[in-house]
Formats: sequence, C-alpha cells, structure tokens
Amino acid sequence: MTRVKRSVHARKKRREVLEMTRGFRGEANSNYKRAKEALLKADQYRYRDRRNRKRDFRRLWITRINAAARMNDLSYSQFMHGLALAGVEVDRKILADIAVRDAEAFRRFADKAREALAAAA
Repeated sequence: MTRVKRSVHARKKRREVLEMTRGFRGEANSNYKRAKEALLKADQYRYRDRRNRKRDFRRLWITRINAAARMNDLSYSQFMHGLALAGVEVDRKILADIAVRDAEAFRRFADKAREALAAAA
C-alpha cells in the first residue's frame, strides 16, 4: 500500500478548528488540543440551548399573558381556557405580543374569554 502524507489535510483540519474557536478564552483559541476540547463542549451547549431557548420563550410568553390577564381580572388558566371555549386559536407568542403592545386588543380577548367561561358555566 502506498504511503499517505497527511500534512496538507492535517493542517487544514487544525486550521478549521482554530478558526471556529476564535474568541474563546485562554488556550482554547490557540492550542489545537484545547481548542478541539472546547469546541466539543461548545457544540454540546449549542445543542442543549437550542432546545432550552424554546422553553425559555414559552415561559416568557406565559408570564406576559398572565400579567395582562390579571390586569383584566382573570388568571392565566381561566384566560386560556376561556379562549379555547370561545374557539379563539391564537398562539401564546402572538398573545404575548398583543399583551405588550396593544392593551385594548388584549382586553377584547379577555372579554371573549370571560363570556365563553360564563356561557359554559
């Protein structure tokens, strides 16, 4: 079998790792071995946090909707249940945006939810 000289490919691989770790602290941006370890860990954090971001935004939206619903004398659960009974299919992201930007429109949603709850009772 013929001999394979790795010089070009090995340098290219190391250069790519060091380029991806620019901005990392300490030796993690200059020492290949440390950079490779740091990159593996960074990839784990990225994978984990892509999922956590969805969780965090949902928590934020629920908090904002809850605050606005309580200003309209409803709890979050009553508000969301009332909207479901009224057949309003607006997701939490949009409801949270309306709660922050347009209190009057949110009040109308709260009125619809309150009416649906009263009709169901």
